[in-house]
Amino acid sequence: MNKKNIRVLVVDDTVLYRKVLTDALNTIPGVEVVGAVGNGRLALSSVTTLKPDIMTLDFEMPVLDGIATLKELQKHPSDVAVIMVSAHTIDGAKITMQALELGAFDFIAKPSGASLQGNREELLRQLKPVVQSVATKRLLARTSSMVKRVPVSPSPPQASPVRVSSTRVPPTAPPSLRPISARPGIVQVVAIGVSTGGPNALAVLLSQLPGNLRVPIVLVQHMPPVFTKALADSLAGKCKLGVIEVQHGERLQPGVVHIAPGGKHMGLKKQGTVVTAELTLDPPENHCRPSVDYLFRSVAEVYNNNTLGVILTGMGSDGAKGLQVMKARGSQVIAQDQQSCVVYGMPMEAVKMGVVDVELPLQRIAGEIVKRVN
Repeated sequence: MNKKNIRVLVVDDTVLYRKVLTDALNTIPGVEVVGAVGNGRLALSSVTTLKPDIMTLDFEMPVLDGIATLKELQKHPSDVAVIMVSAHTIDGAKITMQALELGAFDFIAKPSGASLQGNREELLRQLKPVVQSVATKRLLARTSSMVKRVPVSPSPPQASPVRVSSTRVPPTAPPSLRPISARPGIVQVVAIGVSTGGPNALAVLLSQLPGNLRVPIVLVQHMPPVFTKALADSLAGKCKLGVIEVQHGERLQPGVVHIAPGGKHMGLKKQGTVVTAELTLDPPENHCRPSVDYLFRSVAEVYNNNTLGVILTGMGSDGAKGLQVMKARGSQVIAQDQQSCVVYGMPMEAVKMGVVDVELPLQRIAGEIVKRVN
């Protein structure tokens, strides 16, 4: 057995779906399905004996369902990353939000097509990046652990744990990315991009913001249709701000978080002093629709240098190029730091591009937003 393989436990009460998931996972290089069981009780015992890295978990099962299984896992913490396999329904989306709050790493939506092969391919498309994200996270954790064991000379104390990067656009940047405004303007909008780990990160960040924030917030969270509405409803119950899944042509309002609906890009349009959300079915960017890059470019076009960009936890690089455009217009940019990210992908790419003004732990980002808005 290759010890470097990512070990996966499949949990679903349907024999057919266990096979479909197993077949899809077995086509991913470096993945080994070590077990497949039909309920949460068997899953908990299998976690102890098989020690999987990942567990795919269905919601509706006999003996112990998905939510009850997650609650039991909280009592006996393990290193297994739980991927919920969610029904593409309103109820399924609501339960998914609850599962993420209970510690699930991520979720995929159960395909409902008539073709078994088509469903397997759709599952594979969704599973690949999540599995890769878990593998990368575990590799970084092992590397970090090895580094900590190497004796080093103590570093002098720093005035602040915040890491600040250069805000200068590299001299090799194309003309379209060279600064239009030498200085940031007064913030008139906050634009946020987030992916894996987003629902919990947003619950922390947005619940700390005051309800009378004087600017609107526009936000892209990578999620399919239906799930973004459940996310908006979940966050609305935790925040002083208003939180909505935005509709086409809806006017941006101060003190309101406008979330792009799954399956559609969100851009902005300005007529006079009124800014509205424009939803499109333009092709996906970075394999995503909605795309953070798409929103950030539009924010830069409409608001010029009067913007504050925030890039949070998530796999991939969506948002980095959009922030480059925003920074060229004079935007301010905050990134979530590596230690507080579920996946340090999207913020890392923005930092590597040199467009981030400050990296902060999640718990400190709301305060920084308020400071810069005010």
